[in-house]
Amino acid sequence: MKHGKKYVDSAKLIERSRLYDTAEALELCIKTGTAKFDETVEVHVKLGVDGRHADQQVRGAVVLPHGTGKTVRVLAICKPEKEEEARAAGAEFVGGADMVQKIQSEGWMDFDVVITTPDMMGMVGRLGRVLGPRGLMPNPKAGTVAPDIARAITEAKAGKIEYRLDKTNIIHCPIGKVSFGVEKLAENFNTLLDAVNKAKPAAAKGQYIRSCVVASTMGPGVKINPTKVG
Repeated sequence: MKHGKKYVDSAKLIERSRLYDTAEALELCIKTGTAKFDETVEVHVKLGVDGRHADQQVRGAVVLPHGTGKTVRVLAICKPEKEEEARAAGAEFVGGADMVQKIQSEGWMDFDVVITTPDMMGMVGRLGRVLGPRGLMPNPKAGTVAPDIARAITEAKAGKIEYRLDKTNIIHCPIGKVSFGVEKLAENFNTLLDAVNKAKPAAAKGQYIRSCVVASTMGPGVKINPTKVG
Protein backbone atom coordinates (compact mmCIF):
# COMPACT_ATOMS: atom_id res chain seq x y z
CA MET A 1 0.00 0.00 0.00
CA LYS A 2 1.50 3.34 -1.08
CA HIS A 3 1.18 6.38 1.16
CA GLY A 4 1.60 10.08 0.38
CA LYS A 5 4.59 12.17 1.43
CA LYS A 6 2.81 13.71 4.43
CA TYR A 7 1.89 10.27 5.80
CA VAL A 8 5.44 8.96 5.27
CA ASP A 9 6.91 12.01 7.03
CA SER A 10 4.44 11.61 9.90
CA ALA A 11 5.20 7.90 10.26
CA LYS A 12 8.88 8.74 10.83
CA LEU A 13 7.90 10.44 14.10
CA ILE A 14 6.53 7.17 15.48
CA GLU A 15 8.52 4.15 16.65
CA ARG A 16 6.47 1.25 15.28
CA SER A 17 7.58 -1.26 17.89
CA ARG A 18 7.08 1.07 20.87
CA LEU A 19 4.09 1.09 23.20
CA TYR A 20 3.40 4.68 24.24
CA ASP A 21 1.70 6.17 27.29
CA THR A 22 -1.72 7.69 26.51
CA ALA A 23 -0.69 11.37 26.65
CA GLU A 24 2.41 10.79 24.50
CA ALA A 25 0.41 8.80 21.94
CA LEU A 26 -2.24 11.51 21.68
CA GLU A 27 0.46 14.17 21.32
CA LEU A 28 1.87 12.23 18.35
CA CYS A 29 -1.66 11.90 16.93
CA ILE A 30 -1.99 15.68 16.98
CA LYS A 31 1.47 16.19 15.44
CA THR A 32 0.70 13.76 12.62
CA GLY A 33 -2.81 15.12 11.99
CA THR A 34 -1.57 17.58 9.37
CA ALA A 35 -4.47 17.54 6.89
CA LYS A 36 -6.13 20.82 5.87
CA PHE A 37 -9.29 19.87 7.78
CA ASP A 38 -9.70 19.21 11.53
CA GLU A 39 -9.02 15.48 11.63
CA THR A 40 -10.96 13.10 13.87
CA VAL A 41 -8.96 11.09 16.41
CA GLU A 42 -10.09 7.47 16.62
CA VAL A 43 -9.38 4.68 19.11
CA HIS A 44 -9.14 1.03 18.04
CA VAL A 45 -9.20 -1.47 20.91
CA LYS A 46 -8.73 -5.21 20.37
CA LEU A 47 -10.33 -7.25 23.17
CA GLY A 48 -9.58 -10.74 24.42
CA VAL A 49 -13.13 -11.97 23.89
CA ASP A 50 -14.97 -13.97 21.25
CA GLY A 51 -17.93 -11.87 20.09
CA ARG A 52 -19.51 -14.89 18.38
CA HIS A 53 -20.67 -15.99 21.83
CA ALA A 54 -23.57 -14.06 23.35
CA ASP A 55 -21.96 -14.08 26.82
CA GLN A 56 -18.82 -12.39 25.44
CA GLN A 57 -20.46 -9.50 23.63
CA VAL A 58 -19.22 -6.03 24.55
CA ARG A 59 -21.57 -3.19 23.70
CA GLY A 60 -22.76 0.02 25.28
CA ALA A 61 -22.77 3.79 25.09
CA VAL A 62 -20.98 6.56 26.93
CA VAL A 63 -21.16 10.37 26.97
CA LEU A 64 -17.71 11.82 26.27
CA PRO A 65 -16.99 14.82 28.56
CA HIS A 66 -15.90 16.97 25.61
CA GLY A 67 -18.09 15.45 22.90
CA THR A 68 -16.76 14.30 19.54
CA GLY A 69 -16.53 17.68 17.83
CA LYS A 70 -19.14 16.54 15.33
CA THR A 71 -22.59 18.06 14.91
CA VAL A 72 -25.04 15.21 15.42
CA ARG A 73 -28.30 15.30 13.44
CA VAL A 74 -30.99 13.52 15.45
CA LEU A 75 -34.12 11.86 14.09
CA ALA A 76 -36.70 11.29 16.86
CA ILE A 77 -39.48 8.80 16.15
CA CYS A 78 -42.19 9.09 18.78
CA LYS A 79 -45.91 9.46 19.51
CA PRO A 80 -47.49 12.90 18.74
CA GLU A 81 -47.64 13.82 22.44
CA LYS A 82 -43.82 13.51 22.70
CA GLU A 83 -42.99 15.45 19.52
CA GLU A 84 -42.78 18.90 21.09
CA GLU A 85 -40.55 17.53 23.85
CA ALA A 86 -38.23 16.02 21.23
CA ARG A 87 -38.01 19.29 19.28
CA ALA A 88 -37.29 21.26 22.45
CA ALA A 89 -34.43 18.87 23.26
CA GLY A 90 -32.84 19.65 19.90
CA ALA A 91 -33.92 16.90 17.49
CA GLU A 92 -33.63 18.12 13.89
CA PHE A 93 -36.27 15.71 12.57
CA VAL A 94 -39.34 14.56 14.52
CA GLY A 95 -42.24 12.35 13.54
CA GLY A 96 -43.79 8.91 13.69
CA ALA A 97 -45.19 6.74 10.89
CA ASP A 98 -44.44 9.54 8.39
CA MET A 99 -40.69 9.32 9.13
CA VAL A 100 -40.68 5.52 8.89
CA GLN A 101 -42.46 5.81 5.52
CA LYS A 102 -40.01 8.48 4.29
CA ILE A 103 -37.04 6.19 5.02
CA GLN A 104 -38.75 3.15 3.49
CA SER A 105 -40.06 4.75 0.30
CA GLU A 106 -37.52 7.51 -0.38
CA GLY A 107 -34.38 5.97 1.10
CA TRP A 108 -34.00 9.18 3.14
CA MET A 109 -30.94 9.03 5.43
CA ASP A 110 -30.01 12.65 6.28
CA PHE A 111 -29.46 11.96 9.99
CA ASP A 112 -26.69 10.59 12.22
CA VAL A 113 -28.66 8.94 15.02
CA VAL A 114 -32.21 7.62 15.45
CA ILE A 115 -33.81 7.88 18.88
CA THR A 116 -37.17 6.36 19.70
CA THR A 117 -39.38 5.34 22.62
CA PRO A 118 -40.12 1.69 23.55
CA ASP A 119 -43.77 2.01 22.42
CA MET A 120 -42.63 2.84 18.85
CA MET A 121 -40.24 -0.10 18.38
CA GLY A 122 -42.92 -2.19 16.67
CA MET A 123 -43.01 0.39 13.90
CA VAL A 124 -39.28 1.24 13.90
CA GLY A 125 -38.47 -2.49 13.73
CA ARG A 126 -39.57 -2.45 10.08
CA LEU A 127 -36.48 -0.36 9.31
CA GLY A 128 -34.06 -3.02 10.55
CA ARG A 129 -32.84 -3.97 7.07
CA VAL A 130 -32.13 -0.35 6.20
CA LEU A 131 -30.79 1.00 9.49
CA GLY A 132 -29.09 -2.15 10.81
CA PRO A 133 -26.25 -2.40 8.26
CA ARG A 134 -25.47 1.30 8.80
CA GLY A 135 -25.30 0.92 12.58
CA LEU A 136 -28.28 3.25 13.02
CA MET A 137 -30.88 0.85 14.42
CA PRO A 138 -32.11 2.11 17.84
CA ASN A 139 -31.06 -0.14 20.71
CA PRO A 140 -31.73 0.06 24.47
CA LYS A 141 -28.06 -0.77 25.26
CA ALA A 142 -26.94 2.21 23.20
CA GLY A 143 -29.49 4.46 24.93
CA THR A 144 -31.30 5.16 21.66
CA VAL A 145 -34.51 3.41 22.78
CA ALA A 146 -35.57 5.33 25.88
CA PRO A 147 -38.81 6.34 27.64
CA ASP A 148 -37.26 9.75 28.39
CA ILE A 149 -36.73 10.82 24.79
CA ALA A 150 -35.65 14.38 25.69
CA ARG A 151 -32.78 13.12 27.84
CA ALA A 152 -31.66 10.64 25.16
CA ILE A 153 -31.60 13.44 22.57
CA THR A 154 -29.67 15.78 24.89
CA GLU A 155 -27.05 13.07 25.53
CA ALA A 156 -26.69 12.31 21.82
CA LYS A 157 -26.15 16.00 21.13
CA ALA A 158 -23.63 16.27 23.98
CA GLY A 159 -21.37 13.61 22.46
CA LYS A 160 -22.77 10.22 23.40
CA ILE A 161 -21.08 7.48 21.39
CA GLU A 162 -21.83 3.80 21.03
CA TYR A 163 -19.08 1.21 21.30
CA ARG A 164 -19.47 -2.34 20.05
CA LEU A 165 -17.32 -5.21 18.82
CA ASP A 166 -16.82 -5.74 15.11
CA LYS A 167 -16.37 -9.23 13.63
CA THR A 168 -12.67 -9.23 14.56
CA ASN A 169 -13.37 -8.34 18.22
CA ILE A 170 -12.16 -4.76 17.82
CA ILE A 171 -13.97 -1.62 19.01
CA HIS A 172 -13.57 1.50 16.83
CA CYS A 173 -14.63 4.87 18.29
CA PRO A 174 -14.03 8.58 17.67
CA ILE A 175 -12.85 10.51 20.74
CA GLY A 176 -12.71 14.04 19.31
CA LYS A 177 -10.78 16.25 16.92
CA VAL A 178 -7.08 17.06 16.60
CA SER A 179 -7.94 20.65 17.61
CA PHE A 180 -9.13 19.45 21.05
CA GLY A 181 -5.54 19.15 22.32
CA VAL A 182 -4.02 16.41 24.47
CA GLU A 183 -5.89 17.14 27.71
CA LYS A 184 -9.45 16.96 26.31
CA LEU A 185 -8.63 13.97 24.11
CA ALA A 186 -7.11 12.15 27.11
CA GLU A 187 -10.24 12.79 29.21
CA ASN A 188 -12.46 11.46 26.40
CA PHE A 189 -10.12 8.47 25.90
CA ASN A 190 -10.15 7.59 29.61
CA THR A 191 -13.95 7.89 29.79
CA LEU A 192 -14.35 5.49 26.86
CA LEU A 193 -11.80 2.97 28.18
CA ASP A 194 -13.39 3.04 31.66
CA ALA A 195 -16.75 2.17 30.06
CA VAL A 196 -15.22 -0.64 27.99
CA ASN A 197 -13.51 -2.03 31.11
CA LYS A 198 -16.76 -1.93 33.09
CA ALA A 199 -18.47 -3.81 30.26
CA LYS A 200 -16.01 -6.72 30.54
CA PRO A 201 -18.00 -9.96 30.25
CA ALA A 202 -17.69 -12.46 33.11
CA ALA A 203 -16.84 -15.11 30.49
CA ALA A 204 -13.75 -13.19 29.26
CA LYS A 205 -10.52 -15.05 30.09
CA GLY A 206 -6.93 -13.84 30.12
CA GLN A 207 -5.85 -10.35 29.10
CA TYR A 208 -8.96 -8.29 28.32
CA ILE A 209 -7.41 -5.37 26.42
CA ARG A 210 -5.02 -6.98 23.95
CA SER A 211 -4.01 -3.87 22.00
CA CYS A 212 -4.95 -0.21 21.75
CA VAL A 213 -4.16 2.14 18.87
CA VAL A 214 -5.01 5.81 18.33
CA ALA A 215 -4.86 7.53 14.96
CA SER A 216 -6.01 10.71 13.27
CA THR A 217 -8.13 10.41 10.09
CA MET A 218 -5.18 10.66 7.71
CA GLY A 219 -2.33 9.85 10.08
CA PRO A 220 -0.54 6.64 11.08
CA GLY A 221 -1.57 4.57 14.11
CA VAL A 222 0.17 5.03 17.46
CA LYS A 223 0.20 2.04 19.82
CA ILE A 224 -0.70 2.58 23.47
CA ASN A 225 0.54 0.22 26.16
CA PRO A 226 -2.56 -1.93 26.85
CA THR A 227 -1.41 -2.73 30.41
CA LYS A 228 -1.63 0.99 31.26
CA VAL A 229 -5.29 1.27 30.21
CA GLY A 230 -6.58 -2.14 31.31
